[in-house]
Amino acid sequence: MGIYLNPGSKKFEMAVNSAIYVDKTGMISYLNSLINTEQRYLAVSRPRRFGKTMAAEMICAYYSRCGNTRPLFESRCIADSDHWDQYLNSFNVIRINMLDFVIRSKNSGDLIRLLQQKVAAELTAAYGDVAYDDPGDLAFVMENIYSQTGDQFVIVIDEWDCIFREFRQDSEGQKRYLDFLRDLMKDRAYVALAYITGILPVKKYGQHSALNMFVEYSMLDPGQLAEYAGFTDTEVRTLCAVHGRDYDKIREWYDGYELYGIIPPGQAEPLEYQIYSPYSVVQAILSGQIRDYWNATETYEALSVHINRNFSGLRDMILLLMEYKRIPVNTRKYQNDMDSLASADDVLTLLIHLGYLAYDSRDSEVYIPNQEVLDEYRNTVSEDQNWTRLYAVLDQSQRLLEATWAGDEETVSGLLDKAHMKAGNLTYNSEAALSYAIRLAYFNAEQYYTLIPEMQAGKGYADLVYIPSPACPDKPAMVIELKYDQDADTAISQIHRRQYPSSLDQYSGNLLLVGISYQRDARSGSISWKQHKCRIEKYRK
Repeated sequence: MGIYLNPGSKKFEMAVNSAIYVDKTGMISYLNSLINTEQRYLAVSRPRRFGKTMAAEMICAYYSRCGNTRPLFESRCIADSDHWDQYLNSFNVIRINMLDFVIRSKNSGDLIRLLQQKVAAELTAAYGDVAYDDPGDLAFVMENIYSQTGDQFVIVIDEWDCIFREFRQDSEGQKRYLDFLRDLMKDRAYVALAYITGILPVKKYGQHSALNMFVEYSMLDPGQLAEYAGFTDTEVRTLCAVHGRDYDKIREWYDGYELYGIIPPGQAEPLEYQIYSPYSVVQAILSGQIRDYWNATETYEALSVHINRNFSGLRDMILLLMEYKRIPVNTRKYQNDMDSLASADDVLTLLIHLGYLAYDSRDSEVYIPNQEVLDEYRNTVSEDQNWTRLYAVLDQSQRLLEATWAGDEETVSGLLDKAHMKAGNLTYNSEAALSYAIRLAYFNAEQYYTLIPEMQAGKGYADLVYIPSPACPDKPAMVIELKYDQDADTAISQIHRRQYPSSLDQYSGNLLLVGISYQRDARSGSISWKQHKCRIEKYRK
């Protein structure tokens, strides 16, 4: 038994002997199906606290020639499958935690040299009878061992991506590191299986990746490993029953990651799993305390760095998410690191991989998964006055929308006045500026509606039309007409005269007509300065 070569099963035994152990050995059945195939390279990315390291130790204990580990597995769920022990204790396992090398290295060059030195030395000592071309080159050492003995390797690398967090500015060093891993594993016959884990998917450079032989299993697309990404709902329900804990509270606080696996043969829909954060569930069940365990492994600064990036609309999106809303996201351009972030979509995609957001792959939407993670956002924004001010703006927008639905003309006028007070005196007095200001004031409406400005309707063009989204069919459609230097009744009259509602027949009975007026030439200090008038009418044919 060595440090890197066949490191033994002790760590997995400790997991099995713990007060709470959830059997995930079924994953090995899938890995066995990949042994010595083109699909034998797996890159598994998950957030912290989601059991990546425990899974790596389980793999080592199963495949390693460290001794007889049959007693560890013969009573587990893997033993329910045929030929479950086909590869039990059949390979040399090389187990590397890359973080051990990062903390002892100043740069990627140091890391590669140290890793080769330590692992190659252990291999050459174990295989003293093998003739080596270059005992300092790890790939050559493994090639020599395989060619002269026929022994293959299962390579398990944990925290493979930590170099991208610790040496973030060293892009050339990162490329050398990826090239090193590619040379070590790609198309090498001595590799029976390669399993690497990290927080981020494989780093991209342009359109290609140095590790393009790896199949990704991520929080965006977990594939066949979806049910092993964390604790499933069934597993948590069982744990709560066994330990006498409140399942409903556990679910509210730690559930919420909806993962979709493969589409089974003969079915139209993918397998669906509700996934919990294992670390938090274990702590809550052991202690009996339902609270935020996230900050035991993260600080709020880790989240703050990302959500305070200067991308247009990002803060608005975050606050909408904190109101339990879902928003669309484009995950395709993200470059799988923490620095090459070019848009709000990139930040949201990164937050999926970090576990701060969950992802609905059916609708390409993100959302905050549970109460625990919501607490992290609340803690983060409460430390920043800019967030407090923005939250107040969005709260005002929601109140404006609710007052409009209620037909409360006085409240709508007052809230529009407050919104106007935040607008520049020199830029507000134009029709385009008024339209923009009203749209901004009704910002929250876009959670419920599709906005169509200058919509062709009836005998003209309506200024602003809000069409309820399919998810909110109970909300009234709204036609908003804006007027300068005329009263709000004139705006309502124009809606009727030009027959705008005729284009919205399907909303008859649930349609609001809103007229908003503003006196452009009112003098500073006068009662009508920066003051709006509003008329709201329920449309009836």
